[in-house]
Amino acid sequence: AIPSVTHIAELEQEVETKLRRLAELKRQRPAEPVENYTLQGWDGPVPLRELFGTHRDLLVVHNMGKSCPYCTLWADGLNGMVAHLEDRAGFAVVSPDAPEVQRPFAEGRGWRFRMLSGQGSSFSTDLGYETEDGCLPGASTFRLSNDGTVQRIATAGFGPFDPFCSVWHLFALFADGVAGWGPKFEYG
Repeated sequence: AIPSVTHIAELEQEVETKLRRLAELKRQRPAEPVENYTLQGWDGPVPLRELFGTHRDLLVVHNMGKSCPYCTLWADGLNGMVAHLEDRAGFAVVSPDAPEVQRPFAEGRGWRFRMLSGQGSSFSTDLGYETEDGCLPGASTFRLSNDGTVQRIATAGFGPFDPFCSVWHLFALFADGVAGWGPKFEYG
């Protein structure tokens, strides 16, 4: 049977409602105190608390680094949202790459967000984004308490068809869907 426009609209509403409920449930979990990790910035060490800037909230994207075309796709998309993100919260991308590797790669792609390295810190491991099998992509949100302690509020993993990368959802609208497409560092 051919799906009706009404059925599709109802399903879209159901998905939106479930995504809002999922985010609400993640925020309801007990806040997780975290230490004031020191990450490596392009100009030296940066304490986690500094990333909040003038905000009480912080969004950190856990990126797998220069070798991952998927993480590069997500970062390219986030680059277009930097002003919006930084208006609402502190924002930074953390990868395992050393600052001297990150900087030319980020500058070559025109990335405007703050990038930091997790090298020399247990930040990514402690937060579950680096295991003995390698790094994982995703995001963590944090809240700076009145007493200066940092608490992790919620997390989300990144992957094809997650709600954080619109490319997959747009390609899915084509007659043959995504059709095996995968991100590349450059397109010819």
